[in-house]
Amino acid sequence: MAIGFRGAGTERLSDRPRLSAAVDLNTRTDHADDPGAGRLTKPPEHDMNTSFDVLILGSGPAGQKAALNAAKLGKKVALVDRVESLGGVCIHTGTIPSKAMREAVLHLTGMNLRQVYGESYAVKDNITMADLLYRCQHVIRTETEVIRNQMRRNRISMYHGLAQFTGPNTVRIVRADGETRDLHGEHILVAVGTEPAHPANVPFTPNRVIDSTELLTLTELPRSITIVGGGVIGTEYACMMAAVGVKVTLVESRPRLLEFIDEELTEALQFRLREGGVRLRLNESVAKIEVHDDAVVATMASNKTIHSQTLLYCIGRQGATANLGLENAGLTPDNRGRLKVNEHFQTEVPHIYAAGDVIGFPALASTSMEQGRQASNHMFGQYQQETSPLYPLGIYTIPEMSLVGQTEQQLTAAGVPYEVGIARYREIARGQLIADPHGLLKLLFHPLSRRLLGVHAIGTGATELIHIGQTVMAAGMPIDYFVDTVFNYPTLAECYKVAALDGINRVRQVPMEPDHGFSDMEVDSSGDVKEAA
Repeated sequence: MAIGFRGAGTERLSDRPRLSAAVDLNTRTDHADDPGAGRLTKPPEHDMNTSFDVLILGSGPAGQKAALNAAKLGKKVALVDRVESLGGVCIHTGTIPSKAMREAVLHLTGMNLRQVYGESYAVKDNITMADLLYRCQHVIRTETEVIRNQMRRNRISMYHGLAQFTGPNTVRIVRADGETRDLHGEHILVAVGTEPAHPANVPFTPNRVIDSTELLTLTELPRSITIVGGGVIGTEYACMMAAVGVKVTLVESRPRLLEFIDEELTEALQFRLREGGVRLRLNESVAKIEVHDDAVVATMASNKTIHSQTLLYCIGRQGATANLGLENAGLTPDNRGRLKVNEHFQTEVPHIYAAGDVIGFPALASTSMEQGRQASNHMFGQYQQETSPLYPLGIYTIPEMSLVGQTEQQLTAAGVPYEVGIARYREIARGQLIADPHGLLKLLFHPLSRRLLGVHAIGTGATELIHIGQTVMAAGMPIDYFVDTVFNYPTLAECYKVAALDGINRVRQVPMEPDHGFSDMEVDSSGDVKEAA
């Protein structure tokens, strides 16, 4: 069964604001061994210099990796982005800024050390928005320069401006100064990402009713904030804002936050959020938002009202394809601006590919990188193995969460038998050293074969810890591997041994049968388990 990351019409899992196609008419990289290497020069007005083996629209994770991979194959590559700072939404308004802000929050509040030094411990009192954004800006500058240097070293031509298809193989670039340039590509990759949805009934107002991109432009922390949407973006920012003393109300229309996460972990997160002062309004939807001089008022469908200084609207994202002129290339996006692709990331026009958030699920920076690489391999006939469906998810809440494989709820719905092994950080020496008694690692495994079906973690380092389980799952090994393996002491990796022992103790009376487990199952592109025919 061929497995790949497809652009399904499902909800995205991670946040990344706008990544529109962009290009700089000025730029072309000089050869690394040239005395003028590193300088940007205007390409000559020759067809040779405006025709490429591949044109890549968008410099986010998918676009970057596709460009570098194609360049390593000896192809002539042009990378186009709307703004001059490379990196797309991931670097500038999405993944990197939000995670940098989270690190600043953890450091300045000292909340990770309060179990040791007391609840009043803090590195800095009166934390400001400038304090939080300082680290963001530093990381963004560094990451942008790293990407630019990679493109230069690999002789990738870079263009900045607004891009629009004028035909199936041609893209017109319009600079801010009005200058235009037409580029030709034998292949084209659309990797323009997504942008926050702006429904007509939401009165977006600077500093008052904002989206996740505009949050990063605030000059002051609000005294109170209502966050509409309990998905990844909304939940992550709710944790951060509450940690620095903002009064947070989080509204979610479903019964619990992050429904794709294992229920036991979301229950733990919701408990920690409430402990941190966040008011959760679950099973509630917003009917009306009004902006007054002294407050933003959100009226629920249940007629409750929530007053706050600022409202952050985090429901829905759409592909940043509205101004690309897709119709001129024979492409039609769905009602959310996303493009459908096959297992090779080809659109309905075979020489035009799409990758990253613009194709929908899973919409992660990590999977976008792999999609871009695979798309460029397929363009140029490079052999590649099937992609494993076992990609990890990382949610950078406080505490962070991560998972790979199936949840208890998915296995139960599929009728797959399983057993559970759990390790708690408070049982591990490293958990005591880092003052995190609440962390937890959970292994789901088949009771007969003992093969791993899912790994779930919440707590410090969860997004790093998950990769050990991912590797063992991909290798098809039973949880006995963890029992027989020696881990460094003291480390969080020891959780795997403790959880495996806990699980094995539950099934000692069940004879081990190696023919059971994933050998009896299929996993589709969305990660769902089903019994094989």
